[in-house]
Amino acid sequence: MRVYFDNNATTPLNREVLDEMLPYFCEKCGNAMSIHEFGKETSDAIELARKRVATALDCEPEEVIFTSGGSESNNTVLKGIDPIPDGKGHIISSTIEHPAVIEPCQYLSKHGIDITYIRVDKFGLVSPDDIKRAIRPDTSLISIMFANNEVGTIEPIEDIAKIAKEAGVPFHTDAVQAVGKIPVSVSKMGIDMLSLSAHKFNGPKGVGALIVRKPLKRKITPLIHGGGHEGGKRASTHNVPGIVGLGKAIELATANREEEMSQVKRLRDILHKKIAETVPDIELFGHPEKRLPTTLDIAFHYVEGESIQLQLSLRGVAVSTGSACASGKLEPSHVLIEMGYPHEIAQGAVRFSLGRGNTEEEVNYVASVLPEIIENLRRMSVLTPKNYFKD
Repeated sequence: MRVYFDNNATTPLNREVLDEMLPYFCEKCGNAMSIHEFGKETSDAIELARKRVATALDCEPEEVIFTSGGSESNNTVLKGIDPIPDGKGHIISSTIEHPAVIEPCQYLSKHGIDITYIRVDKFGLVSPDDIKRAIRPDTSLISIMFANNEVGTIEPIEDIAKIAKEAGVPFHTDAVQAVGKIPVSVSKMGIDMLSLSAHKFNGPKGVGALIVRKPLKRKITPLIHGGGHEGGKRASTHNVPGIVGLGKAIELATANREEEMSQVKRLRDILHKKIAETVPDIELFGHPEKRLPTTLDIAFHYVEGESIQLQLSLRGVAVSTGSACASGKLEPSHVLIEMGYPHEIAQGAVRFSLGRGNTEEEVNYVASVLPEIIENLRRMSVLTPKNYFKD
């Protein structure tokens, strides 16, 4: 049996999305910047996608900038917000951000920009009060993720946005894991800038968007120069099939979100219950309630997560030990370390991330093969206490 429980890393493309994309690979081939009929055809398709994104996120179409994905969107904000391009300013972020935020911050730090990293509690929650205390007269940006990609904890975005607004500081959120899974309203939540990526909600890979509210667009210096695309904020010939796919995917994900995510959460909780009943010495990471419906991150004591991942893979099951962007690294998750877990616990982390299309049969299969895997690995592990097994 093949089971895909790694939906936080990427999701399968929705067939309806593919059907809408296909004509724009061949017969509808025009460059959207061209003024002839072929160009107008693709330009109209891009603007429809822009409207779909705006409707889904409660913003204006002209506030949507299409990019290659979440990483580009994050880099555009972090490196382009005034006055960062001039080598001035101060950024506030958190210690558990995705590498697509942390690494640009590290880059900027090497080039003279001061970065303040806010610590989190044992659930991975950022304190709005800590952010308020960190604001300085020269603070140029506050960037806090909407929901963590590893443990699923959902941050107090509205509270942070309110603090940022009161201080007159632009607020950006990496919402790559949140969009399509939980309600996200740029307008109601007071978000100034937001990053998203289509492949996290059953859209195509290699395309995303950056939402920038109108008053801030003039404060963003483009990351990519070379043309007047996207209102002069992102040069490069449009990826028309990808943008069309993003628009359709976000429309479908938003329209069916409540029903689909309720089912995903139900399956996630069944999996958690079955694992807890059959495997001793486990620990749930992340907030027990304020958590993405897709995400179940568990520590299996005395064993390494990579070994569990490999054994499950041999049985046809795909899971992760953390961020897909950090796969292949032997050190434990920086997220779990920042949440206060010791290395030996963090090393035993396995992330089961469910999505649209997963079934209870798949949950039962994974729950049935996992106990034997954990027992066998614990019998071989030097971390397992003596006399742990009674036989």
